[in-house]
Amino acid sequence: MPESLLAPYACHSAHSRGRRHPEPTAPTRTEFQRDRDRIVHSTAFRRLVYKTQVFLNHEGDLFRTRLTHSLEVAQLGRSIARSLRLNEDLVEAISLAHDLGHTPFGHAGQDELNACMADFGGFEHNLQSLRVVDTLEERYPAYDGINLAFETREGILKHCSRRNAELIEAREPGGVGRRFLAGERPGLEAQLCNLADEIAYNAHDIDDGVRSGLITLEQLREVPLFDRYRAAAQAQYPHLVERRLLSEAIRRMLSDQVYDVIDTTRAAIDAHAPADVSAVRRLPALVGFSPAMREQSQALKRFLFQQLYRHPQVMQTTEGARQVVRELFAIYQSTPGEMPPAQAVQAREGDAQHRARTVADFIAGMTDRFALREHERLTGKRLLG
Repeated sequence: MPESLLAPYACHSAHSRGRRHPEPTAPTRTEFQRDRDRIVHSTAFRRLVYKTQVFLNHEGDLFRTRLTHSLEVAQLGRSIARSLRLNEDLVEAISLAHDLGHTPFGHAGQDELNACMADFGGFEHNLQSLRVVDTLEERYPAYDGINLAFETREGILKHCSRRNAELIEAREPGGVGRRFLAGERPGLEAQLCNLADEIAYNAHDIDDGVRSGLITLEQLREVPLFDRYRAAAQAQYPHLVERRLLSEAIRRMLSDQVYDVIDTTRAAIDAHAPADVSAVRRLPALVGFSPAMREQSQALKRFLFQQLYRHPQVMQTTEGARQVVRELFAIYQSTPGEMPPAQAVQAREGDAQHRARTVADFIAGMTDRFALREHERLTGKRLLG
């Protein structure tokens, strides 16, 4: 959508708060289009293809990875943004970047790395995603990171503790940490990405869970949000087999959730009538589900947590993944020379906290299969396939 057609409360790239390192504008692209392109060409983005969503990469070729998840979030986000006259390019950039800091092995890897870093400031993947685009990517001669616009960086940092917000504010006064201290909201595009993330993973985790055999369509009858679409699809197409029935039910569920978000958000915007992005920041969150859809979405999340994420087979993998991360962290901490030369030199240059953060950065950047190869090289043990 041309920026001239955007709503006044959308983020317009011409009014961006800019980049940390000023650059001349591009002749053919807006600021947020440039951000999207920089993200797609980043090393961290390519690594997402071999990072776990729920199932490890070697467990099946068709399960979602962090890369395919990010693409699905971007697709959903852009569809909703267009209907609300929000900035699609900004939504796409945030969506594609939101998981760049995720560890190997999904949330198991993040939880274990956070435990390893307990004495050194902890680890959180949203903050790590910001660290990737601000510091860790090495592409440009004049600065570290990929120098994204403020609005993209703000959307990437969707959660942040007060302590970390204060640290960011000290380094970057008035920057992306300020809203957490001031109790403000981000722009509508960032709010939308947060919800599109939830919609996407709920839907594709159903798909992957059934594909894996860990949950069944019969079990999903317990979930009202899903089962009503399954029943409607089956009533219209009585001879559908499981694969097509599952796909049709998920398609209908996704469509209704998208329409619900559009209608609910339009009503909230009409009620509050924000004149611009600054007004949006001072208001309650405007992008959301209706109360009924929110309740049903929460019920679906509870089902997935109990029946899929805590399934014994997934938990067995989780324990192995945590062991890999824990043992890699201990080895690199005690013997930095086992890391590549650049990381080894960096780890030796600072204090204990600097070393730990260097090790955490290195592990967080690993793909599942690289982490497993490194663990086998260093310990002689082969875990997780």
